[in-house]
Amino acid sequence: GPTEGLGKIIQRFPQKDWEDTPFPQGIELFCQPGGWQLSKERKQPTFFVVVLTDIDSERHYCSCLTFYEAEINLQVRDLHVSLFKGTKEIEGEEESGLIQPAEVFAPKSLVLVSRLDYPEIFRACLGLIYTVYVDSLNVSLETLIANLCSCLVPASGGSQ
Repeated sequence: GPTEGLGKIIQRFPQKDWEDTPFPQGIELFCQPGGWQLSKERKQPTFFVVVLTDIDSERHYCSCLTFYEAEINLQVRDLHVSLFKGTKEIEGEEESGLIQPAEVFAPKSLVLVSRLDYPEIFRACLGLIYTVYVDSLNVSLETLIANLCSCLVPASGGSQ
């Protein structure tokens, strides 16, 4: 239906704010510019960058990679469903008349927040995290993200 859900942060790294880098509040509102809506079909992943400016005029570049996952344990309030089983004879066999629930896909966003403006590098980093997550590779996401966070970024104008 036309109802819209709310996004929530389900995991973040680091779990606590760094002293000089607070986590942008309300970032989940910027991850889905069109709103948090379920879809009847799996959509292709999308990437975009949002620039947030804090109270001290510091820019935060939020690179977002959104993808859709099949939602199995959908919890919907105020929904009453009755399921009836019907059978009919077909050449001595019974055919089940069970109605299969429609598959629903929910949006999920990976967001990388930085004070640096490197959208293509951040796109590649999010693509790597996405691949490890979706393909269930034998790599800890925490370790992968820790490795990404510990990378040294060259000064602007220097060698890559």
